[in-house]
Amino acid sequence: MIAVSGPSGAGKSTLIRAALDAVPELVYSVSATTRRPREGEIDGRDYVFLSRDMFERWIDEGRFLEWAEYSENLYGTPEHKVEEFLRSGRSVILEIELQGARQVREERPDAVMVFVRPPDLEETRRRLEDRATEDLEAMEARMTTAVSEVAARSEFDYEVVNDDRERAREEMIETIKNIVEREGGA
Repeated sequence: MIAVSGPSGAGKSTLIRAALDAVPELVYSVSATTRRPREGEIDGRDYVFLSRDMFERWIDEGRFLEWAEYSENLYGTPEHKVEEFLRSGRSVILEIELQGARQVREERPDAVMVFVRPPDLEETRRRLEDRATEDLEAMEARMTTAVSEVAARSEFDYEVVNDDRERAREEMIETIKNIVEREGGA
């Protein structure tokens, strides 16, 4: 299992998609969230979109490998799907927040942790502004969180600095290929 984390706007999703395209043994575990879908996002493909009540019910039922609250929304990894993929011999990649990464490390010490970050916090702000999916208050909350996330990067096994799109893409693919090879495809 590979857990990828990093600040909002770091490019995690883009780099994970590149790895999924390049590594056939790799499968993506779709996270659940209480946040509203962004334009173009599809329920079940990008996220499993849940009401806060339903998400909290899933927490109470122990249905998450990890979960966290981030920018006033809940995010979590449904455990049954991860276990299903692992039993089938696939390597699973997760896109999770720092709190969730820490939970995965605790629950699954065999998980490999990859941290993705932009070159600096000014670039993080620019990317969030360019994305234009949040109001100023939500963006400021994400920036505050980004500072603590970057400070925790030493907790990860690998770090990919997304300063040059193509270089970061190649580095991510190579890192993931090496991890999957070491895991033996599972």
